[in-house]
Amino acid sequence: MTISVLIADDQAMVRAGFAALLDAHEGISVAGQASNGLEVVALSARLDPDVILMDVRMPELDGIEATRRILGSSYPAAHVPRILMLTTFDIDDYVYDALQAGASGFMLKDALPEELVHAVRVVAGGDALLAPSVTRRMIEQFSGHRPRSPRSETVLNSLTEREREVLVLIGQGKSNGEIAKELFIAEQTVKTHVGKILAKLSLRDRVHAVILAYDTGLVEPTS
Repeated sequence: MTISVLIADDQAMVRAGFAALLDAHEGISVAGQASNGLEVVALSARLDPDVILMDVRMPELDGIEATRRILGSSYPAAHVPRILMLTTFDIDDYVYDALQAGASGFMLKDALPEELVHAVRVVAGGDALLAPSVTRRMIEQFSGHRPRSPRSETVLNSLTEREREVLVLIGQGKSNGEIAKELFIAEQTVKTHVGKILAKLSLRDRVHAVILAYDTGLVEPTS
């Protein structure tokens, strides 16, 4: 199955470079390009891409608001585009907002070509792009200096005690293997718990489970 990609960036050379790179790889096809936020919202509805590479800073409408509009629209439940944010800086003040808006991860514009291709395949497959170590560092930095948008802990009432334990460890940025060792259970069991947590809390992926863990106070930045 071919992964269709929509590229949104206000720099023509960046769009062209990403498009040439992705089109050169089997199983990936660039469906279109957008130069601003309003254009990517319109093209997303028309082209129905699997993945959108979304620049954070664009004219007309920034990438975060464009993400909110796209993910808040009436897409068929079985096919909502995965959004991968593009940022110039490693610690971009907009990254956390982008993840809260529903993005599936972020990457630097100067990433290696193979990293971009890998990123597209990862998010197209339904996973979050962030590695556990990146998740831990990023969430701690943002949670440490940004006011939290509190969500009532009652949203966690549907979880079993074991699932809450797993969510705490996810919030600390631990991998499935690390969680398995800490709880003395099989890694496959951890994967099952993670899947149930995402389903019960209506979360798109692991990154948003981390955000929820912080927003509800289940995990603190210094945990």
